Amino acid sequence: MPSYIVTCKQDATPEDVEASVKTQVREQGGKIGHEYSLIKGFQAIYPEGSLHALETHEHVEAVEEDQEVRTQ
Repeated sequence: MPSYIVTCKQDATPEDVEASVKTQVREQGGKIGHEYSLIKGFQAIYPEGSLHALETHEHVEAVEEDQEVRTQ
């Protein structure tokens, strides 16, 4: 399964993220990977066919494919 970075909206509470967004990831066959402290977000290993449901979740700001980031 591909890996994605899920960024939650600023007004989403920790309870919203845990009880709603992460629960949806698990219920649709995904797994929670790394949890970030600098942004309100986490890594989700998630089935490709279910991505639209996650992208349109009320507490999700953005979903992007996890990839290596480099500086010059």
